[in-house]
Amino acid sequence: MRALLWLLGTFSFAVALAVAARYNEGYALFVWAPWRIHISLFLLGFLLLALFGALYATTRLVAKTMALPKAVAAFRAKQKAERAAQALKDAQRFLFEGRYGRAFAQSVAAYEAGASPGLSALIAARAAHAMRESTRAAEWLVKAAQHDDEVRAARLMTEAEFAIADRQFDVAAERLETLRNGGARQIAALRLSLQVAAARGEWAEVLRLARQLNSHRALTNDQAAPLLRRAHMGNLHECEGDVSALTRYWESIPKAEREDGSLVRGAVPLLNAVGEANLAAEAISHVLDMQWDSQLAELFGRIEGGAVVERIAEAERWLGSHREDGRLLLALGRLCVQQQLWGKAQSYFEASLSIAPSRVAHLELARLGERLGREELALRHFRLAAETEEAEVGALR
Repeated sequence: MRALLWLLGTFSFAVALAVAARYNEGYALFVWAPWRIHISLFLLGFLLLALFGALYATTRLVAKTMALPKAVAAFRAKQKAERAAQALKDAQRFLFEGRYGRAFAQSVAAYEAGASPGLSALIAARAAHAMRESTRAAEWLVKAAQHDDEVRAARLMTEAEFAIADRQFDVAAERLETLRNGGARQIAALRLSLQVAAARGEWAEVLRLARQLNSHRALTNDQAAPLLRRAHMGNLHECEGDVSALTRYWESIPKAEREDGSLVRGAVPLLNAVGEANLAAEAISHVLDMQWDSQLAELFGRIEGGAVVERIAEAERWLGSHREDGRLLLALGRLCVQQQLWGKAQSYFEASLSIAPSRVAHLELARLGERLGREELALRHFRLAAETEEAEVGALR
């Protein structure tokens, strides 16, 4: 439609010019002795217009010709920038794909082409480190440091990760401290700090970071639990042998964290060793009242001293709901031995054996036989304990 309108407009203009020329009787006279040029005024206007067009076209052509080298240079620069950007994209893709050799080559090409040189250098360093080329990785980290205005935080994070991977935890701690002083509070940095603190045995810092990450949902409860447990056990071992310090620390642990059965299994022997039998028993009872754990039930019987009678009553209460638990019966037998209830102890040990024959129960009955002077009972169960051990070793093979 537009072309048709232009065509109609052109023809209309031509007709108008033809009509105007027909009724135009003006003329122009040019005298250059001895010549005289006599032309119509209409033709003069047409010639002037044509001359103007020719001059304009010539000027444009000259200008474009003069600008051609600059345009070619700009075109080549644009192509080079596009190739560099593509090399950087390919380097990132190859790094994520685990094709470290290709990632290194493409990142070097991007760096040399000037495409985000800081980022390109970091990708090259990561690819080199992944290929176990530590020297080359260090060289590219130095190059990345020359562009810290672009990638300072990323470089420090990368150096911290490399240091952790190489087990250079002091170096990693220094980099992370520098990052924190710069105001960085990334979740990833906190994760790295947690790894460093755990490796260096800084248990108070492990507790702080694990709780912080858990509150930010950067760690699930299942992920945070073993870290908290390890930190608590580290602190408890530092207090080992010091009754007041051990007791004070245990009671300072939040109630929710003391519900970890694995933590209780590790803490009870330490508490029992310093004479805190009642505190150890309370810790186990708190967990077992919420969730049954046969290992903790057996450990309950290993606690020595304290309110043994109350512990026997507690264990018998549990027995009402867990009659088929051989470890609970074993624990009851041990508690009865402490209280010198020989008959009940023997019956509990025998009940444990009837449910789940074990070397430990046979040994307990053998020791009980020795205490009571019943050599036949002792010898029989020592022999059965040895046979049970041989059977267990054979099953493992």
